[in-house]
Amino acid sequence: MPGYRSGTARRRRSILTAAGMFISALALVLTSPGTANAAPQDGTPLKPGEASMGVGVRMHEGGDPTDGTPPESLAAGVEGVDVSSHQGNVNWSSLWSSGVKFAYVKATEGTSYRNPYFTQQYNGSYNIGMIRGAYHFALPNNSSGAAQANYFADHGGGWSKDGKTLPGVLDIEYNPYGATCYGLSQSAMVNWIKDFTNTYKARTGRDAVIYTTTDWWTTCTGNNGGFGNTNPLWIARYASAPGGLPNGWGFHTFWQYTSTGPIVGDHNQFNGSMDRLVALANG
Repeated sequence: MPGYRSGTARRRRSILTAAGMFISALALVLTSPGTANAAPQDGTPLKPGEASMGVGVRMHEGGDPTDGTPPESLAAGVEGVDVSSHQGNVNWSSLWSSGVKFAYVKATEGTSYRNPYFTQQYNGSYNIGMIRGAYHFALPNNSSGAAQANYFADHGGGWSKDGKTLPGVLDIEYNPYGATCYGLSQSAMVNWIKDFTNTYKARTGRDAVIYTTTDWWTTCTGNNGGFGNTNPLWIARYASAPGGLPNGWGFHTFWQYTSTGPIVGDHNQFNGSMDRLVALANG
């Protein structure tokens, strides 16, 4: 029955063509810039490498109560942003035109993850005129503080006295992959942070900035006061004011005040004038 066989063949070809189109479309979605690296929005667990500065704040302390507009108290500060692979290739010219003058870029996480967009983000912010720096998302249950500081310094977290490079940041916050304090006791966490900061200082000559929240620091370090005299504080709090600071710090150097800012969600303020930011960059 030639007619039957030819009809069956056409139907098979149609099915195969439709399947091929579906697979191609799926591959396009998975490989589009920013899509494969996008953080899950439905509460599903993050995959390794998907953590970014402030992920724990949103998970444990809540999102922004405002639309991301800078509080009036920030009028005298310098506006900045922090970015990771979630932002993909960043439009630095638009950010510069909007008043953003510094940027921090995620470089590494643990001892195995490197931000695939790091070069565009780190060099792009620099080329547009911003003062820039890099940050490391800590995984204290993954490896030692020294191992992660060395990995960070080797892959984007270094420092040079060019007036445009800020000291590296240790992003130490709620564990987005499991137990809040990564399974470490308070004393073990303090020792891990010391291991990281001492190693980073030995590698770069600079004291790392510590990014955290007051709640996490109190819970996971016992509100240790041993870092305030050496390491600048980057406080995360999505509110109209930074609020109470962790023990040992009399003031904050940076404040991440929103995750819903314009162009790039995470916006920050340097607690001082532009000349003081340049001074921090120069050490």
